[in-house]
Amino acid sequence: MVRKLKTLSVIVLLCCCSLAHAQDDGYLMEIGVGGGGSFYMGDVNTELYNNTNGVFSVIARYNVNTRFSLKANLAAAGISGSTENAYGLLPGDELSFSRTLYDFGVQVEWGFCGYGMEGWSGCKRLAPYGLLGVGATFAPKPAQNDFAANFPIGMGLRYKLSERVNIGLEWTMRFSTSDRLDVTHSYGTSLEDPFMIKGKGIKNKDSYSFTMLYVTFDVFKRPCHCNDEQ
Repeated sequence: MVRKLKTLSVIVLLCCCSLAHAQDDGYLMEIGVGGGGSFYMGDVNTELYNNTNGVFSVIARYNVNTRFSLKANLAAAGISGSTENAYGLLPGDELSFSRTLYDFGVQVEWGFCGYGMEGWSGCKRLAPYGLLGVGATFAPKPAQNDFAANFPIGMGLRYKLSERVNIGLEWTMRFSTSDRLDVTHSYGTSLEDPFMIKGKGIKNKDSYSFTMLYVTFDVFKRPCHCNDEQ
């Protein structure tokens, strides 16, 4: 009888270990890089993808579970704009600006389904997700240094190419608290508030957008807790 109980205990322990492994399988973090296009939205541009420039980003993602992640990014992006054909209301010489901004942010991502290798607790290798976060924007000279907070919102799609390699496509709009991202002093004139319309709130601020392809690599294997109760 004792021998049978020992055998049954071993079987139960092995089953628990297999279940824990299935739940904890995968990796805790991803690190990688991304690149694509960026554009500015503000006083002299209201069209998506008008005056598109380049963006490069370093990415780190902590996977809380198969559906929720925390992601940090550090990006360098170009933005530009011009008063040419800007509503046809701006008098005088054409004004334009072009500058590089630096973006650091943290976002919460939520998946519409579990993400991972198929067979891991019903996960899918191709999974869409939404994101929301907060960040900081630094736009250095030529005009003037500008610091601002930004609030990214967007969506993405990622695919597990192999057990440790992920690729993805992501679009975000980043709403800043600054109305000076398009400031220039060309021709002795500034693009800050060129229409002289006073207003408050995010609708009177500048924003910018990233569209990026990225690749990340999984690091830090999730621990198996199957021996914790021995």
